[in-house]
Amino acid sequence: QVQLVESGGDLVHPGGSLRLSCAASGFPFSMYGMGWHRQAPGKARELVASITSAGDGSDYADSVKGRFTISRDNAKNTVYLQMNTLKPEDTAVYYCYVYVYLREHWGQGTQVTVSS
Repeated sequence: QVQLVESGGDLVHPGGSLRLSCAASGFPFSMYGMGWHRQAPGKARELVASITSAGDGSDYADSVKGRFTISRDNAKNTVYLQMNTLKPEDTAVYYCYVYVYLREHWGQGTQVTVSS
């Protein structure tokens, strides 16, 4: 079955950096676009970044443009989210996402907390 396992969340100070990873299995990874979403307490889940199957195109939420970079390694079935210049408002649970086999799939999430 499809599995998405996120890692890399942590507590960081404002201005700090983190790199999230999502290890995928159970589907032909290199054939599907991937995404990162996040959900802050009391807020709806939102799309943060997405990347094409080949990794040659990406899109970002306005709130993270210029600070976050999504990438992927198709040989390792892994998608990454490099987060720089983190702000307190980036605090959220971050989820890996793929739409495959006619349904959405989500990982369990990884907590990112930005606080001094």
